[in-house]
Amino acid sequence: MMVRKRTILVAASILAAVLAGIWYGWSKSASDVWADPSNQELVRLGAARYQSQCASCHGANLEGEANWRSRRPDGSLPAPPHGENGHTWHHSDEILFGITKHGGQRNAPAGFVSRMPGFAGTMSDKQIHAVLAYIKSRWPEAVRARQEWINARSR
Repeated sequence: MMVRKRTILVAASILAAVLAGIWYGWSKSASDVWADPSNQELVRLGAARYQSQCASCHGANLEGEANWRSRRPDGSLPAPPHGENGHTWHHSDEILFGITKHGGQRNAPAGFVSRMPGFAGTMSDKQIHAVLAYIKSRWPEAVRARQEWINARSR
C-alpha cells in the first residue's frame, strides 16, 4: 500500500512537471525569440521588409524623421531613428517586438501619443524579428553589446 502511494505521488509529480513545462512553452511569446543580427539570412529578409514597411517613416538609413524629439501639435513624436543615435537600442527585443507587432500606442505609457502602427496584419513574427535583426546589424558592436545586456536583464 505504501509503495502504491509513493508510485502515485511520483507519477503525479512527473505529470505536474510535464504540464508546467508545456504551459511554460506555450506561454512564451514569439518575442522571446532573439532577433539575431549575426544571422545573415534573417538580416537580408529584414532589410527588404524594413525598406518596404519602415523606411518611409524611419528613413532608408535608419535616420528617423527630422526633429524626432519635438512633439507635434497632437502630442505625438516624429518617428525616431533606429541607428545608434536613436533610442531603439535602449529597449529589449521583447519590447521592440511588441511595439512593432501591436503598435506604439498599445505599448505607450499613459498620456503618451504614438502614431506607430502595428504590423500584426502585414508581417509575420519571423518578419518582425528579421526587421529587428536588420536594425541591430547596423549598430556598432558596443551598442549591440549594451542592447544584449538589456535583453539579458529582461529575460
